[in-house]
Amino acid sequence: MGENDRSVLDEAWGRIPHTREVQADTGSFTQTRIERVLTIIVGPASLVLGAQAFVAAFVPGDEAAGWHLPLVVGVFVPLVAMIVACAVGRFARIFSGVFAVLFLVALALWPVATAGGPTPVPTENPWIFYLVNVATVAAVVAFPLPFQIAWTIAAPLLFGVVRLVQAGGRPEFIVPILLDVSFALILGSVLLTLAWMYRSIAANVDQARTLAVSSYATAAATAAGEHERIAVAALMHDSVLGALLAAERAGTPRERTLAVSMAREALTRLANAEKDALEGSDEPVPASRLADDIEIAARDLGVEIEVARRVEEGTPRVPGRVARALVLAAMQAVANAVQHADAQGLTVQLTGDAAPGGVAVRVRDSGGGFALDSIQPDRLGIRGSIIARLTAVGGRSDIESGPTGTTVTLEWESGDRW
Repeated sequence: MGENDRSVLDEAWGRIPHTREVQADTGSFTQTRIERVLTIIVGPASLVLGAQAFVAAFVPGDEAAGWHLPLVVGVFVPLVAMIVACAVGRFARIFSGVFAVLFLVALALWPVATAGGPTPVPTENPWIFYLVNVATVAAVVAFPLPFQIAWTIAAPLLFGVVRLVQAGGRPEFIVPILLDVSFALILGSVLLTLAWMYRSIAANVDQARTLAVSSYATAAATAAGEHERIAVAALMHDSVLGALLAAERAGTPRERTLAVSMAREALTRLANAEKDALEGSDEPVPASRLADDIEIAARDLGVEIEVARRVEEGTPRVPGRVARALVLAAMQAVANAVQHADAQGLTVQLTGDAAPGGVAVRVRDSGGGFALDSIQPDRLGIRGSIIARLTAVGGRSDIESGPTGTTVTLEWESGDRW
């Protein structure tokens, strides 16, 4: 991806509202949000189940003497850390992973911790059972999918095994243990499936968004390149090629003066080629200002023209960008008349109308005219410097040419675009 594409991509992505969670990786906007939602949900849910287990832990348990307190501390301290981390949105994966691992360790130690302890009751579950599915959701937050599946299956099965070992394999424990294990497996599978589904949807949304923004960047870069190519081509025609042609054909003092002025303008514009040809203030100007600018620009080219003016009271002011485009297009038409018609019968007229509101510039000459269809595609004096220039600012241009002369009409209405 080129620098131009990347800058456009960054600009497009910058239109998406960013928060602390998504500034690090703009390519996973939705996934980051889904992860945050999961941690927000896991925190309160774990708090509810953890509180239930904590209350159950105060009842005389199944552990032998000296085991109850270490197990409670070893399980509930990382559980509290996980809940706090999920609530604040920082280090949730780390503390969730720590709890998921320590819970399985505590569960594996359960037969040892309960050896020699009180006789268990089949209808009463130990406090550690209430945290089986908490370990499942902790794995969902902390680990990749294969480990999530492993924890979802291993935690309930391990509880069933250690519970059966604690009971000494007595038959009356088999059915309650199977029911508890089945319930934990079903609930854990549902939680795992929901998390996987939302993460998959988020990944697909991010992929589609990235492709869309990348396509926009490519299209925008292509359009920018084409715009630059047209601008450079118009610049070459207006300034360089026009000056060269004028110098080649100059045979009279006036034509030589015109060629020198055009060469000076070409050097100035080439020196500022990286800038927008229409840059500058867009402050609206009076319509009559266009006539003054055309007369001054024509005088710089060695052509004395007095622009005929008919500006009605109430004619809208013309935005600066539009005014510059009209003046430049009019000067291209004047240059064409000087070069190709020897300025025969050259006149320029400015018209301003209050209703519907707009201005028009007409450049006429009485030369031999030309056929519009015969203009070569690489000649941009009319296509680029007149037609395209007016179209770019919401204006219109019309060219009529015949044996009796050529008329170039440049129009802009206030309701067209501004």
